[in-house]
This record gives sequence, C-alpha cells and structure tokens, in this order.
Amino acid sequence: MAGFGVDRVLERRLAALVNSREQRLIARGRRGLERESLRVTGEGRIAQTPQPRAFGSALTNPHITTDYSEALIELVTPTFNDSVALLQYLQDLHQFVYRHLGDELLWATSMPCELTGDGEVPIARYGESHQGRIKYLYRHGLLVRYGGMMQAISGVHFNYSLPEPFWPLYAEICESRDAGQDFVSARYFDLLRNYRRHGWIVSYLFGVSPALCSSFLQGRHDDALEPLGMQTLLGPYATSLRMSDLGYRNRNLSSVPVSVNSLGQYLRDLRQAVSQPHPLFSALGVKVDGEYRQLSGNALQIENEYYSYIRPKRALRAGERTIHALARSGVEYVEVRALDNSAFDPVGVNLRKLYFLEAFLQLLLFQASPPIGSDEEEALERNHLRVARRGREPGLTLERDGRTVPMRAWAMELLDSMQGICELLDSGHPDRPYGATVREQMAKLENVETTPSARLLREMRENGESFAQLALRVSRSHKDCLLGAPLRKPARIGEFEAEAAASLEQQAAIEAAQRGSFEEYLAAYLAG
Repeated sequence: MAGFGVDRVLERRLAALVNSREQRLIARGRRGLERESLRVTGEGRIAQTPQPRAFGSALTNPHITTDYSEALIELVTPTFNDSVALLQYLQDLHQFVYRHLGDELLWATSMPCELTGDGEVPIARYGESHQGRIKYLYRHGLLVRYGGMMQAISGVHFNYSLPEPFWPLYAEICESRDAGQDFVSARYFDLLRNYRRHGWIVSYLFGVSPALCSSFLQGRHDDALEPLGMQTLLGPYATSLRMSDLGYRNRNLSSVPVSVNSLGQYLRDLRQAVSQPHPLFSALGVKVDGEYRQLSGNALQIENEYYSYIRPKRALRAGERTIHALARSGVEYVEVRALDNSAFDPVGVNLRKLYFLEAFLQLLLFQASPPIGSDEEEALERNHLRVARRGREPGLTLERDGRTVPMRAWAMELLDSMQGICELLDSGHPDRPYGATVREQMAKLENVETTPSARLLREMRENGESFAQLALRVSRSHKDCLLGAPLRKPARIGEFEAEAAASLEQQAAIEAAQRGSFEEYLAAYLAG
C-alpha cells in the first residue's frame, strides 16, 4: 500500500488524462441507487401487511421490490450520467410509494425500529413460481443462519461505472496493449482493492447509525455500548453500528475469505464457498420433515450471501446468477454497499454524498493498487470495524503498512488526493459542486461534531428522545415533506403505475408457464 506522501502513480495518470484533452470522459459515468427502508406503522412498529398491490410484483417490478422482509421495501433507479437526474428519479419513486402507503411510514434510519424478536420480521413473498420460491427459501436460510432481526437493517447501494469510451483511453494511460474486457475487469478490481484499503472513510463521513433500540440485542450485553434511557443503546464514538460486528459484519464469514486480487481469484473463492459444506449450517438441515429450511448447507447458499463493502457486478440475464454473469462477460460496474440511510434526508441520500462517491471511486481507480496479502486483509478489516465502532474517538489510530497512523491524518490525505479529480469533474459547473463537497468533508475531519453520526446523538440528547422516538419523528417529517412536495415530473406516476401492472402480468405468466418439479429447478439453479 502506498504510504503517506505523494502518490506518483495517481499524479502520472491524472496528468496523462489532462494531456489527452479527453478528461471530460470521467464525468460521463453511469450511476444508480438502490434504497432500502422498513415499512412501519404510524406508531413505529414494523408493518405486518403485505407490500401494497399498487407496487406490482416484487418478483418482476424492476423499480419497486423487497429485500429480506415483506416490510423491507427496496426502490431501484435506472442508471443516469447526471446525479441531479438520478436523485430526482429516486424522489419520484418515493412520492409514488407514499401515495399508496396509507398510514404507514418509511423508517428513516438504517437500524430498525423496536422489535420483539425474529418472528416479527416477515420474510418477503414472491409468488408460487419456482423462481419466487427460490427467493423466499434463500431468505428463510438467512433467518435460520443469522436470525431475522439483523435482516431488518437497511441501507443504500450506489452503483457506478465509467463510460465505455473511457477504457481505451485509460489503457493508453496505463500503457496496456489490452483495452478489452479483461483490462476493464482488472481495473475495476484495482478499485475494489483500494476500497478495502480506504473505504472506512465513508463510514466516518456519512455513517449515521451510532445508536439502536435496545431490543435489537435481545438481552445480550455489549461492553462498548452505553444506555440512553431504557430503550436505547449507543456507541459514544460510533459512526455506523450497521457496518460493525453488531450489524452486517456479525455474520460468520471467517471461513469465507474472498480475494479481490483478480476476477479469477474472486470467482474461485465464491465458487468454493457456495459448494463447500459448512459444519454449523449443515447441522441446521436443508430439508427437514419435508420442508426446505435453506438452499444448501454450504458456507454460502448463493454468492449474494457474501456481504462485502463493495461488489463487482454485471447486469443479469433472465434466471442468471451474478457469479455466472461475471464469468461470462467480466465486470460492468461496482456496487458500493456500505452506505447508511441518510436519516435526515427524505430519500435516504443527498446530492453531496453522490458527488463525493463519484470522485472517491475515481480516486480509487487511478491510485496504485498492489495485491492484498492475508496480513494486510486482516488489518484492513480491523480498520473498517474500528471506524464503524469508534470513528469519532479523539486520537483514533488505524493500521497502515504495518504502522499505526492517525485516522484523521490519513483521511485528510485521501481528501487532498481527490482535489485534482474534483477539478476535472467541476469543469463546466459554475458552482463547482465536487470541490465544494470535498471541502465540506474536510470540515467533518476538523470538527467531529459536524458528522451525521454526531448530529443524530446530539438531537437525541437535546430532545430527550430515545432512538426509536427520533427515528419516528424524522420518518413522519419525511412523509410530510414528500407528500407536500410538487411532482416535478407528473408523467412518471403513470409510468410507475404501468410498470406495476405489467409486473403483475409478468409474474402470472411465469407461474402459468412453469414446468417440472421445484426439486429439479433448485438442483439446476444451484448447479448453474
């Protein structure tokens, strides 16, 4: 890993990009969003109702679906080459959804509302087709492996790709004779490795889950958490408990090491994980008393079960799994999965975060990115967890190249390194939003109280609120804001209605055309 100081590789590549006079290519990347949010009652309890029929089929609607739970709605945008248009589409989706939620709300925070136990989190349903049963059974497997409470956590995923004309130019910059798909996949893996190295900064800057309902721990004790009243536990310096070992990182992944040193190694490790029996999971049983409990007893049921901060992705063909799509045609885009819901933004994300992520991912692409060895991999994981649990702690240090370094100094170095990229992205923007966004993030390093995690804790204390009370108050204000805002593109409501109706017809057609037994379908699906 490059140490403190000037990154000569980054400097050289950016200079070559400027000299090419094609630097505007980097501004034409495609970006998309997936926003998850719990449906809750007006009193802040997880909804037990089915997803409204007005949203269409969760199996086939491309823009409104569900994640783990029937109550965990997922809104998916198309990709745009403009972040303003992307955010507008996401707002349009939210306004459509709220027209059909009645008294229900979308929970504003990533950590869930008060829960009595796993049984209160209903698993999502996808109809009677073999395809729909696979989706349900996979989620039931998550329940028996990890419990349902953790599956109620929500977040935002940011999908990003560079434009196709960029890659031949970048091959010249990298002095590569290969400008084809193998080159593209390799460069995306450069980005993936550097996200493992530096992605902890996203939790510091944008994490907003430093507290949770005490019911989430179901009586378990955690020495690092402090009580705030009877119903809330908080990490005094936490940024994102969602991304800590209390959240997504508490899954038993120690036996699932997945390399990002190359596409070939990544696929090798995932194939092994989805085919290798796991003692604990096998002991749970796959089919018990004639009923399936999970897809398999292997370390991963399918590759989607492997949780990582960022994933390589490719658009899927009908019925195709991600592992096969990547093997078929390589990496098309990356999916950043480490984003908390922005609790104070009605649609869970804001424009500043989108500008930052775009510039940050480009920094990770242009930087030097040597392979990651096992020792470094373990240190990087510790860094991510340390920032998630203790990111606002004064004097916090991280591990870098076998040394202990101040987290804030390292973070400031990263933000400084982004400024050249931001200058290129700001070309043609009179308000220079990318540079302004980086300056705003620098202010969060200079004053930790300006981070969103600090704001959430401050509001709870100042208002005398529990975590659930704050989240419910903010959720209600988001609903009022979205229902009160004018529709900027009224025609989209009709488009969403048409998509919902078409998705119901598509699900019915899939079910009517079904042939063969579920056992045969499942075997073929797992065999790929």
